Amino acid sequence: MPELTIGLIEIVLLLFSITVHEFFHGYIAEKFGDDTARLMGRLTLNPLAHIDLFGTILLPLLAIITHMPVFGWAKPVPVDPYKLNNPKRDMMFVGIAGPLSNFGVAVGSSFCLWILKSFSVFLYLIPVFNYLLTINIILAVFNLIPIPPLDGSQILKGILPARISYEYDKLIPFGFLIILFLLTSGLLWYILGPVVSYLIRWLGVGPSALII
Repeated sequence: MPELTIGLIEIVLLLFSITVHEFFHGYIAEKFGDDTARLMGRLTLNPLAHIDLFGTILLPLLAIITHMPVFGWAKPVPVDPYKLNNPKRDMMFVGIAGPLSNFGVAVGSSFCLWILKSFSVFLYLIPVFNYLLTINIILAVFNLIPIPPLDGSQILKGILPARISYEYDKLIPFGFLIILFLLTSGLLWYILGPVVSYLIRWLGVGPSALII
């Protein structure tokens, strides 16, 4: 299969994965009282509603051009913590919903791979589900990093005492710069790589599926 075609398939699978991620942020927020996502037309599985120019289009295309793993993100679903029943607690659940949804897609992909391999059917679909599993594990683990604005920061704030949480909020203006440094220096994948590899192997795929 031509490399460009593979890249475009990966972009479609990435778009699906980040759409699921953002949808569940909005879905859980609404369950706890915040209907902002629905009112703004973002509580949907339509990927067009979640496209971010850089994270969803330019970055994945750049990855294809430079022969790097396809990676990206969607436009964050808006959440108004003041509409939530219990802002501190509920934001923690809203934060964890996205990574959990990606873990769910990864588990579903693992099951599909087991079916395909066990019954030797539609074997040409194996690379598709390999990538779908891998990118969802990466998205889940990446977003669990406790650095603002990643989901892990909301989870951590839900656990921290109020005084420490207030001090932790001072990281917010520097969060993107910290993440950018970790990405460009290679430290991020040095730290996350073993975790991602372990989870993929645990799901029964094996090292051939890794793209990092």
